[in-house]
Amino acid sequence: QVQLVESGGGLVQAGGSLSLSCAASGRTFSSYAAAWFRQAPGKEREFVSAITWRGNNTHYADSVKGRFTISRDNAKNTVYLQMNSLKLDDTAVYYCAARRGPYGTSWYLYDTWGQGTQVTVSS
Repeated sequence: QVQLVESGGGLVQAGGSLSLSCAASGRTFSSYAAAWFRQAPGKEREFVSAITWRGNNTHYADSVKGRFTISRDNAKNTVYLQMNSLKLDDTAVYYCAARRGPYGTSWYLYDTWGQGTQVTVSS
């Protein structure tokens, strides 16, 4: 079983940057596709970005393209989300997720989740 723990959330001013980390435990993490989702108050969980287990393919939601970058370091069992040019609408709890096989954009495709980390963007 793979366990995920997110970190790096906090308060940042609009236009600023923040980097999130997702630390995984378990020997099989390198075989998992990983993704970031977010959920704002009163809204459904939303896909943000995903990456294959090799890290050679990535995908981004249109709302974050050009601003966010997903990466992974399998030697460190860690997935990252670099967030630049943050906007007020980026405020949400960000979750890391993982699954065997290819990545997907629907939250119900993932069966392993972290506890979430709060990102708050202020004006």
